[in-house]
Amino acid sequence: MNAAKCLVLIMAAVGLCGCASPANDAKKEIVSVKLNATPRNAGEIAWATLAPLGDETDISLRVGGVPFYVIRPVHLYTFIYPGTCANPGASPAYELNRTITTYRLVQGDVWRLSKSAPVPLSTLRSGDYSIVLRTAPADGGYDIFCGDIR
Repeated sequence: MNAAKCLVLIMAAVGLCGCASPANDAKKEIVSVKLNATPRNAGEIAWATLAPLGDETDISLRVGGVPFYVIRPVHLYTFIYPGTCANPGASPAYELNRTITTYRLVQGDVWRLSKSAPVPLSTLRSGDYSIVLRTAPADGGYDIFCGDIR
């Protein structure tokens, strides 16, 4: 992945953390999660920013690259699993797939998704949960990113 893509993702993640809410308590609860690429997407990076939204969690995802075989427009499926990336549960706790189409953030291979999880952020932070991004079934249904929510 080139340096420009990396810089755009980092700036987007930092920008989201800085302007999510004017209240100091809400800012403290915003969580940034680095999503690590799986071997099927080696060398790419992604970030998730989680923010409280009442009884739900707002999730903003920035993806710095997908495998070459993924059909454009990119469709990515998002799941929250109990457990960590190293030791996930057998099935997702939450499937966040009402919207799967990504939006190109800038020219190139940087993509954005917005999701909402039907669970408070405090619940996600209090247990072991992980976020998984998966390619569409037409693209093989492979996990390409995973990050532990801490």
